[in-house]
Amino acid sequence: MKCGVKFCGGCNPRYQRGDAYRAIRADFPEIDFEYAQEGVPYDQLLVIGGCPACCASFLQYTVRDEVLKMWSEDHMDDIRKKLAQKL
Repeated sequence: MKCGVKFCGGCNPRYQRGDAYRAIRADFPEIDFEYAQEGVPYDQLLVIGGCPACCASFLQYTVRDEVLKMWSEDHMDDIRKKLAQKL
């Protein structure tokens, strides 16, 4: 599975977004995570926002299945469950 990753701009982060991404990525070595690029199709897209606005744009990316959004460390377990279901 190929998962694109899009971060927000970080204007108001309320947690360490990079640490959260590294933790999720470490839990799923079988998933090919990469920073999202236009024109590349992804099975999933993980949008990592730093606050409840979760304003990062993602409509420019091609996603076959689902866009997963998180804007708090509290969402990590839900993201893990959704990714595990896709495997």
